[in-house]
Amino acid sequence: MKKKGLYLFLVIFLVLAVQSLNAQCSICTKTASQLGEGPAKALNSAIVYLAFAPIAIIGFIGFRWWKKEQTIIAAEEGRNS
Repeated sequence: MKKKGLYLFLVIFLVLAVQSLNAQCSICTKTASQLGEGPAKALNSAIVYLAFAPIAIIGFIGFRWWKKEQTIIAAEEGRNS
């Protein structure tokens, strides 16, 4: 039960912490502000787009790891019972 509460807290925290997605470092922000509003939004979208693939791969690996751990835990509980 404690794990479910922790997961719920983590999900709520992440949703509230990420109000608007700004993926620009300070150098990119300065450059984008000099370009104007339209190119700044395009630059930000491109950064988020390029960051999606590595984040998706890490998420997939993490999910597979979690599923494998769940099967190991279930097998150990079955053996102990």
